[in-house]
Amino acid sequence: MLTLERARRALRDHRPVTDEAPEARPAAVALLLHEAPDGIETLFIRRAERAGDPWSGQVALPGGRREPEDPDLLATALRETHEEIGVDLHAAERLGALNDLYPRTPVLPPVVVRPFVFVVPARPALILSDEVTAAFWVPLAELGPATRRDVTLSIRGADRTFPAFVIGTDTIWGMTERIMSDFLRLVAP
Repeated sequence: MLTLERARRALRDHRPVTDEAPEARPAAVALLLHEAPDGIETLFIRRAERAGDPWSGQVALPGGRREPEDPDLLATALRETHEEIGVDLHAAERLGALNDLYPRTPVLPPVVVRPFVFVVPARPALILSDEVTAAFWVPLAELGPATRRDVTLSIRGADRTFPAFVIGTDTIWGMTERIMSDFLRLVAP
């Protein structure tokens, strides 16, 4: 079973692969962990459906693109998390960063995403912005072989198959699936 102490050790020793790609806009997300009675949980959001948003309606982690006023990508993750779900992570325990990622779908905007991992002592009260339609906690134990499958989705009129976690009616795929898979491989006991 994954523990917060195991996650702390794994991320303390991890040196993330970073990429300062000039052709891609930098972005950051926050992977929030909380120790519940039945194990560690992580927070996901469902993005609002918006015309022109390539991630419209998807399950994601709170985050977004770096703005000129952000001194670094950690500041981006902190700002975006506060803007999207009303959670201030400045006092949260920061475990570290995961490897930078690019979208694998060529029709998506050129972006490179750095995930930051935080521990919150309790489930914080959430205040969802108009960019987010839902937020929900998922036990990490549910992100395993029983919920992993390939899903076929229609992306701009073409069917594509992706690895995913399917939790009830929620499908975690794309960059969010890749971030979670990388995190779970890194902290696996």
